Amino acid sequence: MATLQALLFDVDGTLADTERDGHRPAFNMAFEEAGLDWNWDEALYGELLAVTGGKERIRFYLEKFNTTFEKPENFDDFVKGLHAAKTKFYTQLMAEGKIPLRPGVENLINEARAANMRMAVVTTTTPENVTALLENTLGADSESWFEVIAAGDIVPAKKPAPDIYDWALEQMNLTPADAIAFEDSSNGIQSSVAANLKTIITINEYTKEDDFSAADLVLDQMGEESNPFTVLAGDAHGHAFLSLDLVKKVHAA
Repeated sequence: MATLQALLFDVDGTLADTERDGHRPAFNMAFEEAGLDWNWDEALYGELLAVTGGKERIRFYLEKFNTTFEKPENFDDFVKGLHAAKTKFYTQLMAEGKIPLRPGVENLINEARAANMRMAVVTTTTPENVTALLENTLGADSESWFEVIAAGDIVPAKKPAPDIYDWALEQMNLTPADAIAFEDSSNGIQSSVAANLKTIITINEYTKEDDFSAADLVLDQMGEESNPFTVLAGDAHGHAFLSLDLVKKVHAA
């Protein structure tokens, strides 16, 4: 049986509630700056999360929810510009400390570091967003703790395709049996499972109704000693929060 060598972390919704507290408000700030009357409330944004990637989400919104909008001739540039503005506002929200890590995330990452466990970020969000989150929550040098940052458009097919996980594993010279993924959404679990990775899920308000039957453990959060998790599916082996020891047990099961 392979020994666990690496932890592969999704970002949005997994490390922090970035979708609700960061990306959605930042999109709305970008729309306002561009003079658009669009507003993505929490319910609409929940539906838009069916699509991964910010630029893809803007296109999906116009195809399904705002079909009367007259697209400009330079539509690709228009979408890129909106997305760039949104990234600017997201980074600003991060710098203001508006988006904290979810319970237990920092503890697990620190424990993994202390044990010299290899780590990577595997996400569809932009590299700038990853940097903003890590630096403003874990500290200025924290991005260097992660051996690989697999983010954004580094592969053409985003989650639920497995390509981003396949790419990260290849960069780390690992097989799927050597690692475990941490995800929060249907697109995330489809991606990690298609890459043959064992997966631990921490749900959030947007994803609590998603199908996680393929996950190895489903929790409401990673949890802390003073704030234990609730097990929604799988075996937590008597643990109350997500320690490295529990992660190893889930991987070995």
